[in-house]
This record gives sequence, structure tokens and C-alpha cells, in this order.
Amino acid sequence: MIFKLSRWARMLMLALALTLGFAPPAAAQDEDEDGARTTVLRDSEAELLFRDISRPLIRAAGLNPASVDVVLVNDPEINAFVSSGQRVYIHSGLILATKDVNELQGVIAHELGHVAGGHSIRLQGGMSQASGLTIATLLLGALAMAAGAGEAGTAIMMAGQRAAMGNLLAFSRTQESTADQAGAKYLAASGISGKGMLDFFGKLQNQEYRLAVYAKDSYDRTHPLSNERIAALTETFKNDAAWGRGPDATLDARFHRVRAKLQGFVNPKQATVKYPESDQSVPAHYARAYAYHVGGYPEKALSEADALLARDPADPFFLELKGQILLESGRPTEAIAPLRQATDVSGDSPLIASMLGHALIATDEARYFPEAKQVLKAAVGRDNENPFAWYQLGIIYDREGDRPRAALATAERNNLEGKPKLALRYAETAMKGISASSPDYLRAQDIAMVSRAELKKKDKNKR
Repeated sequence: MIFKLSRWARMLMLALALTLGFAPPAAAQDEDEDGARTTVLRDSEAELLFRDISRPLIRAAGLNPASVDVVLVNDPEINAFVSSGQRVYIHSGLILATKDVNELQGVIAHELGHVAGGHSIRLQGGMSQASGLTIATLLLGALAMAAGAGEAGTAIMMAGQRAAMGNLLAFSRTQESTADQAGAKYLAASGISGKGMLDFFGKLQNQEYRLAVYAKDSYDRTHPLSNERIAALTETFKNDAAWGRGPDATLDARFHRVRAKLQGFVNPKQATVKYPESDQSVPAHYARAYAYHVGGYPEKALSEADALLARDPADPFFLELKGQILLESGRPTEAIAPLRQATDVSGDSPLIASMLGHALIATDEARYFPEAKQVLKAAVGRDNENPFAWYQLGIIYDREGDRPRAALATAERNNLEGKPKLALRYAETAMKGISASSPDYLRAQDIAMVSRAELKKKDKNKR
């Protein structure tokens, strides 16, 4: 009986956690208990934009910009969240729903309020309190049922679950309101208008009406109602000196480029409707280039990329786009030149460099392998969280006959992809062939240790 009760309690806590949108860091996530996966989209231009628009807000929050990441997640929902650590996850659906960079900065400011407030850790504490309340009422209900009062016991259990959920939702709403106020503070300190945050909350309010989820109060919700949030923040923002300022023109132009290329990538059909060929703007060329490429029309995609390069032949992201289209269309040798130039102009961007390494390997010509190895080692040295770069580097080591380091590269990749069993296997293989005094051996040892801990954690959670 005790086992069944504790299992019931764990199931309720899982339901509460899912309701509140917990998610582990994407780099460490494989599959959750429902088989769902979080797909992170990596793009050099988008990541540079995120860094630039969030840097003043991160500093205003008293955090180190080098320690906070803003990550793009491939999910059509209009949502953003934080997990343990200092990562802000932005859904692709949210980017497409925002009209300018100011709205996106408002969302990031709010999420940084959660990061600076340590809300993910505190919410876990709130869940523990709710769990204690639930278990207590389950026990009381079980005792009542054992005494023959079945209906009364069931009522006690249901009341306990309702009380636990109510307490936890109230705790979540308080955190959301706190994050709103903190975000407003960070925007003001950065000289950024809060109008974008209010406009975005207005969109959420319209969505509440459209989806028929609008309510008179927010009792059964994890977030305050949008009209409550707007009312609480309007006076604060209107009294700020930055209220009348529009978005930074340069940042906003970059935002529209990123949003357009994202549109073309995640929804190519809609992109060609939203950006018809009569539209000759940079965002429109970008959107169509990705839409045609994803849709399997390489020549049309190259035509759009060339139109962009005609405007700015040295833009690293236009060069990257052309190289990507050529590479993924089966023309790796032709992709090398634009990708080399893009790598150079971008200041050796790790993501662009890893694509260059891929193109060099994909030629299947041994004369390109030394350059590929050099480029890929530099890329992972600057960005250790790129599984694809590790995969390509593993190919080089394998072709050189360096099986231990090929195994280490494979261990790195599986570690980043959240596959601890495979990461452990390849790390142990690497340690067998690498000198125990070398940095590579120590790295393999670290991966093995982390993977064992993760496997033990997973095994414990299954019990």
C-alpha cells in the first residue's frame, strides 16, 4: 500500500512539472518519458543577434554575458522558458510572432528575470512543498478508506491534490509577476523601451480570446492574465525615459533578416506566400532562398543567394548561405570557396567553419583532409557544443587511422546529444588507446564520469 501511494504521488508531481513547462537543457536532452525531443536550431547569424540584443539586459540583471546563452528551439508554440543554469530558450514560433526586435528584447528581459531570481530552483522547492501536502492527504484518504469511509477518503485525496496544485500555481504566478517587474527594470537600465513587452503581452491577450481561454481571474493558471500584466506594467513603462523610443534601426534590420530566414526554414510554403517574388527586399530574398532550398529547388535557391551577394559580396552570412545550398545540393567542391570566404570574413565563426570542414570532407579528396582537420579542431576549440563538428572531426581521425581519437570525438558528440550510454562506451574505448598523461585522456575520463552519473540518475528515476 505504501508503494502504491508513493508512486501515485510521483505521478502527480510529474503532472505538475509538465504543467509548468520544466525542460532540461537542450544539449543534455535526449527523450523525456513521453518520447518528446527538444530540437535546438543553431545559426551563426541568429546567435550573434541574440548575443548583441541581450548583452545590455544581461548586464542590467547583474549577470555575466559570457555565462548566459539565448538558445533557439524549433517549436511552433509562442513560448520561451528557462531551465536550471543560465540559459534562455526561445521558441521559433515566438520569433515569428514578434513584429520587431523590441518585442523580442521584452521577452528576453522577462526570462532574464527568472534567471536572475533563481526561479527554476525555487520552483523545484515549491514542488517539494506541494508533494508533501499531497502525500499527507493521500495517507489521510487511505486511512479513511481503510476504515470503510470510501467516499470520504476519495474526497480527501481529491481535495489534497487540488490544494497542492492551487498552491503551486499561485507560486508560479508570483514568480511570473516578479520576472515582469525585473524585466521592466532591465529594459529601463538598458535604455530600451518597454513598449515591445507590452505589445507582446497584447498579442498573448488576443490569443487568449481567440482560443477561448480567457477567464475573469487567473486562479487556475501558471501565469497572470495578460490584461493583469499589461495593467501592472503600463504606468511603469510610460514613466520611463525610453518609452517613446523605437527599436534600434540596425538591430531591427538584423532581426528581420533572421526572422525571414527562420520562416523559410521552418515553414517554406508559408514563406513563399508571405515573401512573394515581387518583394525584392533582403529579408524576402533570405526567406525564399531557404524555402526553395528546403523545398528541393536548388537553382532557385542559388538565384536568391546570388541576389543577396549582389547587394553585399562580403556579407559572411550571404556567403554561408550560398555555400550551404551548394554543399547540401551535392556540390561540395563548389561550396568550398564561399565557405572559406565566409569563415574568414566572419572571424572564424565556429558554425561556419564546421560547415567548411564538412564541405572539405564531402569532396572525398585526401588533399583537402589536412585543411578540414585544422578547421574543425579550431571550430570545436571555440565552440565545444557543436555535435556535428565533432562528428566531422571523428571522420578525419578515423580516416587517419587514429581510432582512439575518433572514439573520443564520437564520445563528445554523444555527450552533447544526451546519449550517456554511447558516450560512456566511446569514452572508455578512447581511454584504452590514449596516453594517460594527455589532455585527451583527461577529457575522455571526464565524459565517462559524467555519463556514469547520468546513467545512475536515469536508473534511479525509473525505480
